[in-house]
Amino acid sequence: MSAVVHLNRKLVLEEALRTSDGAGGYVETWTQIGTLWASIQAGTGTERSEDFLTVSRVPMKVIVRGAPVGSPRRPKPDQRFIEGGRVFRILSVTELDAQGHYLVCQSREEVAS
Repeated sequence: MSAVVHLNRKLVLEEALRTSDGAGGYVETWTQIGTLWASIQAGTGTERSEDFLTVSRVPMKVIVRGAPVGSPRRPKPDQRFIEGGRVFRILSVTELDAQGHYLVCQSREEVAS
């Protein structure tokens, strides 16, 4: 099966860095790893009230060009994609096709309102 994928969205790939806060905890900061072109497909979202605000969760399928396991260009779970003010947390990564030309990053966009 040959998949036709249109990589028309420019996303920044980020990884969390945890540093000690000196009090037994840590501070989490995000650092840019690189920029990838992607295709984004939205799933069916949900909405829930949490701590005096409404949180909307939308599952997203983010498709990017393939990269070998271990490559810094290959997204991993717990990293995230950024597009402007939007944040897509990566939950899992699998190959779209048997040859590994494309990767599917199951992600979740959360928006608080």
